[in-house]
Amino acid sequence: MSAINSVLLVVHILCVIAILSLLLHQWNKTPRKFNPGILHAGMTALIAGIAMVGMFSTVHPDETLNHTKYGIKLLVLITILAIGYKNVKAPELKKKTWLVLIGLTVTNILIASIWH
Repeated sequence: MSAINSVLLVVHILCVIAILSLLLHQWNKTPRKFNPGILHAGMTALIAGIAMVGMFSTVHPDETLNHTKYGIKLLVLITILAIGYKNVKAPELKKKTWLVLIGLTVTNILIASIWH
């Protein structure tokens, strides 16, 4: 189970990095367009995260799960996906929306990194 959890962790991290890199790729573009790959990476990160939370007690029997941390991370990722689905067919991604998506992604990374 530990190996499966490690694979899921790597997939989750790569998906979050993919979301951030696809957003940052639009830095100098005019007009900015929403890349559907963000939705694919977001859904994959969501599935991997849910699977890791489900396996937590098996992989880490001595530790307790911080439900607040993972609940907030879940809400942030669902918000990213909701904004993404709203803008996936838009001809142009507004700068404010683009900045909100970057901010939410960085927030999710900081929560994962700093909050223990």
